[in-house]
Amino acid sequence: MTEKFGLIFDMDGTMIDNMMIHHRAWQKKLSEIGLELSLEEVIAKCHGLNDDILVRLFGDKYTFEERDRISAEKEAIYRAVFLPDLKLIEGLPAMLEEAAKLGIPMGIGTAARSENVDYLLDNLNIRHYFKAIVSDVDVQKGKPDPEVFFKVAQQLEISHSNCLVFEDSPTGAKTALNAGMKAIILTTTHKAEEFSSFESVLKCIDNYTEISLTEELEQLLVVNS
Repeated sequence: MTEKFGLIFDMDGTMIDNMMIHHRAWQKKLSEIGLELSLEEVIAKCHGLNDDILVRLFGDKYTFEERDRISAEKEAIYRAVFLPDLKLIEGLPAMLEEAAKLGIPMGIGTAARSENVDYLLDNLNIRHYFKAIVSDVDVQKGKPDPEVFFKVAQQLEISHSNCLVFEDSPTGAKTALNAGMKAIILTTTHKAEEFSSFESVLKCIDNYTEISLTEELEQLLVVNS
């Protein structure tokens, strides 16, 4: 395979199956500041960037500085709760090692806070796999704007069409589409049928044991031709 390819990973729900931990952390933090929501309500309302979530729930009640503090406190709850069970989704450790041996550059493009990215990379000792890491502090526009994936591709020095994205949400699939990239979806947070209309999606999987990296890159080569 002479073509140069790159892999771009979203983080939450894609590298780690952690979305329910985030929901529980939001539920706890919101309760602390006087808003009682059921878990179902949290799942429906608490998605996207933390600042957007707080504006959605409270309007202009809090200043930007106050929202940033609340967000940081929520993330601290998340990290403390998740640490004993922190692990990569099944099959991902082997795929990262395979990609590294094949010389395929990899990056992370996520809306997660940078301290959560550091928490994952350093606690699991996987930072060395990634040439590019783009998180919330590195972009002006959130997903589905393609800025985050464009920045990762630029740092990987790989053309957009030769980047294979791993995502877990319709917003992530739309981001890949907007970036001119193909995606494989992890069905940790959404059902496969929710992605049937996205031309960017090659397939949906439960975990990384269901795919062969070299076969997926060969398929990407065919799709791009």
